Amino acid sequence: MSDLDLPGKTSPETEGETGTETLAKPSLNWKVVLFNDEEHTYDYVVEMLTSACKLSRENAFRCAVEVDMTGKTIVYYGTRSDCEGVCAKILAYGPDHRLPQSMGSMNSETQSL
Repeated sequence: MSDLDLPGKTSPETEGETGTETLAKPSLNWKVVLFNDEEHTYDYVVEMLTSACKLSRENAFRCAVEVDMTGKTIVYYGTRSDCEGVCAKILAYGPDHRLPQSMGSMNSETQSL
């Protein structure tokens, strides 16, 4: 994951007598869980995860195998806001054009750790 320090995000804590503000690190205590279904191919899952979660093709394939074998997989960790954004991208990705029975996106949700 990228550097966690976000410019402009400061905490009210001060250091000593100087009164300087420190950069606050966001809490990475949320995750995005992807759920299996029978309406999407491995190719779809890999494409969707590389787009929505910025995973490498290799890691996206690993997630595709895990979701197929266990029924769910964690595809992203981050702040609540970041995870909600990733989840929205997954839910908006659309159906798998390879399968005529695919009527929509895969299901995912954000969960706290």
